[in-house]
Amino acid sequence: MNARHELLGATAALLESRLDDPFAMLGAHDGEVRTFQPGAQAVTLIARDDSRAIGALDELAPGLFVGRLDKDVPYALRIAWPGGAVQETEDPYGFGLVLGDLDLHLFNEGRHLDLARVMGAHPKMIDGIDGVAFSVWAPNARRASVVGDFNGWDGRRHPMRLRLGAGVWELFVPRIGAGTHYKFEIAGADGSIVQKADPLARQTEMPPATGSIVAPAPDYVWSDADWLAERAARHAPDAPISIYEVHPASWLRPGDDPTGTLDWQALGDRLIPYVVDMGFTHVELLPIMEHPFGGSWGYQPLSQFAPSARFGRPDQFAGFVDACHRSGIGVILDWVPAHFPTDAHGLAHFDGTPLYEHADPREGFHQDWNTLIYNLGRREVSGFLLASAFWWLETFHVDGLRVDAVASMLYRDYSRDAGEWVPNIHGGRENLESVEFLKRMNSVVAERFPGVMTIAEESTAWPGVSAPVPQGGLGFSYKWNMGWMHDTLQYVERDPLYRRWHHGELTFGMVYAYSEKFVLPISHDEVVHGKGSLIGKMPGDRWRQFANLRAYFSFMWTHPGKKLLFMGCEIAQDIEWNHDTQVSWDLLDQPEHASMQRLLRDLNHLYTKEPALHARDADPSGFQWIVGADAERSILVYARHGAPGAAPVVVVINMSPDPQHDYCIGLPRAGQWREILNSDADMYGGGNIGNGGMVHASADPADGQPASAVIVVPPLAGLVLRFEGTDS
Repeated sequence: MNARHELLGATAALLESRLDDPFAMLGAHDGEVRTFQPGAQAVTLIARDDSRAIGALDELAPGLFVGRLDKDVPYALRIAWPGGAVQETEDPYGFGLVLGDLDLHLFNEGRHLDLARVMGAHPKMIDGIDGVAFSVWAPNARRASVVGDFNGWDGRRHPMRLRLGAGVWELFVPRIGAGTHYKFEIAGADGSIVQKADPLARQTEMPPATGSIVAPAPDYVWSDADWLAERAARHAPDAPISIYEVHPASWLRPGDDPTGTLDWQALGDRLIPYVVDMGFTHVELLPIMEHPFGGSWGYQPLSQFAPSARFGRPDQFAGFVDACHRSGIGVILDWVPAHFPTDAHGLAHFDGTPLYEHADPREGFHQDWNTLIYNLGRREVSGFLLASAFWWLETFHVDGLRVDAVASMLYRDYSRDAGEWVPNIHGGRENLESVEFLKRMNSVVAERFPGVMTIAEESTAWPGVSAPVPQGGLGFSYKWNMGWMHDTLQYVERDPLYRRWHHGELTFGMVYAYSEKFVLPISHDEVVHGKGSLIGKMPGDRWRQFANLRAYFSFMWTHPGKKLLFMGCEIAQDIEWNHDTQVSWDLLDQPEHASMQRLLRDLNHLYTKEPALHARDADPSGFQWIVGADAERSILVYARHGAPGAAPVVVVINMSPDPQHDYCIGLPRAGQWREILNSDADMYGGGNIGNGGMVHASADPADGQPASAVIVVPPLAGLVLRFEGTDS
């Protein structure tokens, strides 16, 4: 009688979300089988090997079926449901532990890089039975259950076991597999009962649905060995890197559906040949990690391990990356370890307490974006994010991670007034936990994935962002040069009449150009939210706008630093980016837009072909001012040097609408200099003012150079001159 009372008490605890070890109540115990199947009409014990009936269970209490197991044989359950449905399954509470002690230890230490291959939901075989092993971290929950299309989304039917000390709940559910839709029902410490998406889900339902999907083990057969072998050289500071930044949903829409989205196969079929033809070396994708709100462009992700279902299955994304690599294109993903949205099905207040986020809103709430900030001081959280980085790099062969919002991670007072932030343990504003996380992430990536790039979106003067960790740096491969972007865009937006007083906005970038390894970014942020299009920033009439942009691109592609350009800018799209539409490809029917695209294509190919334009990007000896102070005419002249002893190239930039017909410039060598690019050429939509393709330099010193030439400088244009040889 006491045993029955204890069993009924345990059942009440289960229903009241107070039972942390359902295995003590359910399954086989001393010759008695207990199963909780609310709503079932009858439950019969059957032999696992041949499904013969070996006993009937009585309904001791609503949903609680109990009976004797007279023979010591492996058993299963035959469950009769209303409407005539009959289900046969092994008893989930007849299996042992799912996770090993080492896995749990590494997880709690934040050192389990293969976390996504262990926790979450994984098809596997236990004791000869196929099923899915589920696990979730929720240390303060009163109960955790797995719910899904296999149990009517009923949290009473599959409560999980708590692994004490680790805070991880686990359960093996037999006879289900890949493709199963599921969530975790969490009875929180605060009394709430909420169904949460799996933080470690590797596949998700299509938004606006919010469930997780059991994904098969990754088994894509890769064909990119040659690319991987060359990757380190392609990403080195002396390599040409020109990045095409793409929002996958709005680059191109299906022809028959202006609001539809191309899947990875269709996107790759169109995007990859375009990128190759345009001469870009890499594609950078705005975050593709699953996110509930499309209007966040992916920057508010909730599934840090799952490619968005908007574009297809995970294996299809692997196919996209593989196809890029076969075509010689690298793939960079924007990745967001700084913050996450507050959606109820996500990480927020996950187990009824602030688990992934800080408890104090002065640390845990981001006022700019109304999001929650990861508590990187918690080992499990920093390890979770580190495992996410590892997952994309290892599983999908991704070539780089551009880490979003690094500045917001580095400073505790980022975008906060006095009294709105909490100092660090030393009383300072630096976020020591984030700094440690970033250093560790970059160290692990460098060790485990040689040649992979990490790129920081960082807008402050934090020292050593791209310096190696052993030298006191953060360890990033490159840093976005936000200062260069801001200054130069501010300059080109000015009427040329006033540029002479702001000449330093073009030249100041060289003062600090070698303090970091930089990427020059003209990103999506510069052509959205009322900022207008890139061509729309240019002053003057239509001709001057296009000439200005041609000159600006010529300056950017010849300036030290890797290149990044957002989609649509290469065709001088007239309107600012709208994520609900697509790039205005119809503009290419107009000669001026097609000519701009041609210039970008030629600049990319020139940049890649000419070592002088990239080989010494991180070396001050690779750049030399020839004319840097001609503010009156808004002209710049500089040399770019490649290998020692190799012929340099010389760049002339005129940001004035006035041509200069007798402009004397110093040159590093006497002889013939070929005009290998003139942005004012008629094929680019210019006035075709130039030097007939060749400049002769005499041995007359000027501008600190041993030779000089009198040249024609076209208006609002860039010239690139390459030394061809001495006079014969």
